[in-house]
Order: sequence, then C-alpha cells, then structure tokens
Amino acid sequence: MSSINKVVLAYSGGLDTSVIVRWLQETYGCEVVTFTADIGQGEEVEPARAKAEALGVKEIYIDDLREEYARDYVFPMFRANTIYEGEYLLGTSIARPLIAKRLIEIANETGADAISHGATGKGNDQVRFELGAYALKPGVQVIAPWREWDLNSRDKLMEYCATHNIAVEQKRGTKSPYSMDANLLHISYEGANLEDPWSEPEEAMWRWTVAPEAAPDQPTYLELSYQQGDIVAIDGVAMSPATVIEHLNKVAGANGVGRLDIVENRYVGMKSRGCYETPAGTVMLRAHRAIESLTLDREVAHLKDELMPRYASLIYNGYWWSPERQMLQQSIDFSQREVNGEVRVKLYKGNVTVVGRRSAESLFDEKIATFDEDQGAYNQADAEGFIKLNALRLRIAANRGRGF
Repeated sequence: MSSINKVVLAYSGGLDTSVIVRWLQETYGCEVVTFTADIGQGEEVEPARAKAEALGVKEIYIDDLREEYARDYVFPMFRANTIYEGEYLLGTSIARPLIAKRLIEIANETGADAISHGATGKGNDQVRFELGAYALKPGVQVIAPWREWDLNSRDKLMEYCATHNIAVEQKRGTKSPYSMDANLLHISYEGANLEDPWSEPEEAMWRWTVAPEAAPDQPTYLELSYQQGDIVAIDGVAMSPATVIEHLNKVAGANGVGRLDIVENRYVGMKSRGCYETPAGTVMLRAHRAIESLTLDREVAHLKDELMPRYASLIYNGYWWSPERQMLQQSIDFSQREVNGEVRVKLYKGNVTVVGRRSAESLFDEKIATFDEDQGAYNQADAEGFIKLNALRLRIAANRGRGF
C-alpha cells in the first residue's frame, strides 16, 4: 500500500471494529474516520459515537439509512422475486452495497485515502464491500485487517484491548453464542451448534419470530396494496418502504412466519450453514408473486423467472453495482408498470397463504376462463389445430423410430 493518511472504517462499536480503529492508527499511522449505519438492526447506534471518541476519532458519521435501504435496495430486489438457491431471501447481501456506497461517499467528503471493514477473510462480505467500493471508486485503497493481522481469535482480541487500553463491554453469561447480523429485512445466525448441519437450532436462538406451534390459533389477515410492484399501503394505511417492512416483521413474526435453516454455497467456495428470520420478506415474496400472477403477461412472467437466479447470484456475490445488474434492474422495473392492485394474505402458524388478489390492470378474463358457457370468447375447437401443430415434431420423431 502507498502512504495512507486517512481511512474510513465501517464501524459498529463492537469488539472487532474497536480493535480495528486502534490497529489502523498504529499499523498505518493514519487518522481514522468512523461510519456507523442504522439500517434497522434494532440496536442503538448512537453509543458508537462515545466509543469512537474514546479511541481518539475526530470525524464520526452515524447515519439513519433505513428508508434509503428499504426504498432503493430491498424493494427493487423484491420486484424480481429474488431468492438465492431456492430459499435465501438475501437479507445480509442486499445491505452491503448501501454500506459500500456510503463508505465511498464519506471517503470523498473527508479526503480519505482508503476504506476499511471488519469482514473476515472466509466470508462473502469482504467480497461484497470491496467489489462495491471498486465499482464506485476504482482507485480506492481497501484495508481488510482480518486478512493482515494475527488477531484471529476472541482471546487475542481481548488481549489486544487490555494492552492498548480499549474499553470492552463484558456480557459473559448473556452474550449469544452465535454470530449474528441484523438489519431491517432479516437477522442471521451462524456458528456454535449450527456448525453441525444435523443439529437442530435451539428455540431460544430465535429473536424475531415465535415458534409456529406457539403462534395464535386464529389467523391474521392483511391486505397489501401495490403500485408498480411495490407495497405502498397495508390494510388501507399508506406506509413508507421502511415502515412496510417494520410492520410486516412485527405481524408476521408474531404468527411464526419467516424462519429458515439452510446450507448455502458461499462465493468464496465453501458451504455454510445458516439460520435466518425474514418475516416481512417471506410475506412480500408470496404476495408479490400473487399480484404479478394477475398483471404480468405470461412470457414476461416466465422470462423474469428465468432471469431471477442470475439476478440473485449477482446480489449474493456482491455485484449490485455491476452493469449487468443495472441492466436486469431496468428490465425488471419496466415489467412492473402495471403491477398494481391488492393482495390479501392469511398468516397462520408459520404459513403465508394468498387468499385474494385483484387489480384494475388484471389480465384475468372471467369470460374466457369460466367453465360455464364462454359466450364466444374462446372457441374450444381451435385447440385441436393448436395441439396438432405443437405435436408435429414429436410425431415426426416417433415415425422415424426416435420415440420412447
């Protein structure tokens, strides 16, 4: 690395990033700027200011990014019905491009030479942060302490804190044994007994959802209003994107909705077992597909489904700021112009069931779909020619002995 005078650090105020502040100051002899993002993790972020000040930090950024996160990242992702490897709703992945963007903005504002983060060298987040940073500022320098230092255990980190007079809150006995990441969309759990894929998660681990068997015996109904693919109101009450997610998390979580236990393929090459709670996202995915079932042309809907796995991989692997993701986003957003209307869902003991959908832009025509007399809108005799034309290649192959 060339000479570094100032670094912007993605700072949580926890053990790792507090150590990183002092390590950057000593290793690089540089000034550190801290950036703490409130993206709905459910914890106070303001205490990070006092911790940073105690470490000698002069420039401290603490930003409420909840609405930007929901509006510009989560909602666009759900327009694509995005899931990774058939299950994961990408709650961690989709938060990273926003943090990377803000790191670069602060670096530009403060004249910093580099950015830094606390992601480990074994995970996906290092890739996501750095790909985003390089896409937005090609010449930026990135410092990833976990790839440089030898402080590779909690005990070594604690020893470093003791040696360098870094105050650390002791929460032994109450601290969760899991590695957790939370934001407005989800909370994730890794490590401890979850490292054995055969081990069932402990009930006490879950924080946002009740167990489905302990959920209310009466279902909860919600009516979601859509405009151009986004939820804009719930039960007739207009809500901002962040408020939509907060409300759905609360209601769906109370009904046991949103738990997930998976083994996923990390971009860096290893398999990882993780558990996730995504109550709002689970409802949003199911309901969005329901409103699209009325309003999207068949071939547009099928093409979206074909593109979605590629789109999901781009987000998971850290390519939010890539030209291919932006190209796909424009196509997805174009498809949402008529995705307007209402969806009614029933939440009951861990399940989300769509029980109604309607739209002024609906392509569903009862006159054609009815099992009663179709009033001339559809001539059933036409189906014979349609079938024979589509069977032509099959019949030719069979006549030449290529059948089964």
